[in-house]
Amino acid sequence: MSQFNVAVFLGDDASPEVMKPTVALLERMQLPIDFVYPTVGSVALESEGSRFPEASKNQVDRADATFFGSTSGDSTEALFYLRWGKQTFANVRPCLWRPGFRSPLANPDGIDFTIVRENLEDLYLGLEGDLEDLSALNLYSRHARANVKDLGPGRYAIKAITEAGSERVIRFAFELARKREKQRKVTLTSKYNMLAKADGYFRDIGFEVAKDYPDIAFETFIVDDFLCRMISRPEALDVVVMPNLYGDIMSDGAAGLIGGLGLAPSGCYGDAYAYFESAHGTAPDIQGQNIINPTATLLSACMMLDYLGLGDQAKRIDQGISQLYAALQWIPKDQGGTASTEQIFKALEDIIMTH
Repeated sequence: MSQFNVAVFLGDDASPEVMKPTVALLERMQLPIDFVYPTVGSVALESEGSRFPEASKNQVDRADATFFGSTSGDSTEALFYLRWGKQTFANVRPCLWRPGFRSPLANPDGIDFTIVRENLEDLYLGLEGDLEDLSALNLYSRHARANVKDLGPGRYAIKAITEAGSERVIRFAFELARKREKQRKVTLTSKYNMLAKADGYFRDIGFEVAKDYPDIAFETFIVDDFLCRMISRPEALDVVVMPNLYGDIMSDGAAGLIGGLGLAPSGCYGDAYAYFESAHGTAPDIQGQNIINPTATLLSACMMLDYLGLGDQAKRIDQGISQLYAALQWIPKDQGGTASTEQIFKALEDIIMTH
């Protein structure tokens, strides 16, 4: 079996409290993985004069994948490199309800879909500024029925939807639907009724890509209609693909359907690289209390193992998590239980090592 190299960023605030024991669990499973810890943030700045020094970047480049802890800003440069530097264009957010998850829905059974979010463009290119900078372009707003220079003081942000960026992430979604073999369906959503030139372009590209996948059902919804459907009939969804901003918002909403961000893993995939991180924040309010929910981090690790070709080992952890929640014995605080982070890891390790 191949020996893999994984770069680990422990993250900030409470994040190391779940990252360290997750890596320790993987090591006790004797997986063919060597873990390296690139220096980043204020520690790197003090010792090497940069928050993300070249040596750390080289460690990421040499790694087969990166396991990234939630950051409050100290590791942002590394995160931006993992996204734009490594061109990880598809942010994958599974939404699977398991018995024992504290869903707000009366009947969450059957929720099993994945959101694929375009990860590099849209409004997240950071093209912002003062409206007066656009006055020379003589742009006319058909909705406001006014020239931009006549709107008065304000700010702008440019939304960019490219052919290449849209095509590759939509194709990724279709390929994922084939692998899942659930409903074999892709749902595309954007605000194509109001933003016909940008979001409509994303939808048009979707229709073109769909022609290459006659075995996969394809449907489109305006994003506000989609949100209503996601809440009222989440079991009808399989793989959902959308531009960056909508994906950022909708994927957090999807996590709320099953019980919250503490249960939400994610992986960001490119053509030649991927990194994995829990979808929740750094939880500074509970730092040091030994109560942060490790589920999202553990499930993100499962996604990483799958990516590395260690699917059987990923399944052991995944099934162990399902067993823990179904037994209603070691439930974290945010899911209505009393188990500490340490107790959950101990119980999960007992399950994994005895099966």
